[in-house]
Amino acid sequence: MKFAITIEDTSERYDCAPDESLLAGMVRLGRRGIPAGCCGGGCGVCKVEITAGAFEARAMSRDHVSAAEQAEGRVLACRVYPRSDVTLRVLGKMQKTVCGKKVVEQAERRAPS
Repeated sequence: MKFAITIEDTSERYDCAPDESLLAGMVRLGRRGIPAGCCGGGCGVCKVEITAGAFEARAMSRDHVSAAEQAEGRVLACRVYPRSDVTLRVLGKMQKTVCGKKVVEQAERRAPS
């Protein structure tokens, strides 16, 4: 069984097995969309916001994701495993590089002040 993962920022879609992280599934397929760093939950580069779907989150650095953020679906893609189809937005340090300046500016305009 695999779940469909959609990256809102780039409209990229890929399939991910429930036993692989959202980041590992993307990297395995040679796709781009979520920035990859240490892949162990410590660098914060792959920070995303899950906007739809169910997931399991494993331990990640509180330096990059607070408990409150995690409760709101902001997590590190390298430490998250899908439990249904998932839709996400990129939030990490590399957002402008991966998504492009125009997409980031649009997201900033949508964000509450």
